[in-house]
Amino acid sequence: MEPDLNQERQRAHDLLDMLPAAKLNAVRNVLEVLVEPLARSPALAPVDEEEVTPETAAALDRARASLAHGEGVSHEEILRERGLIR
Repeated sequence: MEPDLNQERQRAHDLLDMLPAAKLNAVRNVLEVLVEPLARSPALAPVDEEEVTPETAAALDRARASLAHGEGVSHEEILRERGLIR
């Protein structure tokens, strides 16, 4: 049995109405990507495989070591930097 499209739309509207203003912009961006075909095209493009240079490999090793030592940036900090949370 297929869901009732009108009920699904109403539920989505109800959820949008409950969002705090700080999160509304993020949801709008997601909806734009879902609706706008040109905005989705980069996500659907094939991955361009490039050879990993020795310099890039060394940078990746340094990054992994940094993360292993707890020196990474937390998800919350990234969200805060983008104004998605306070």
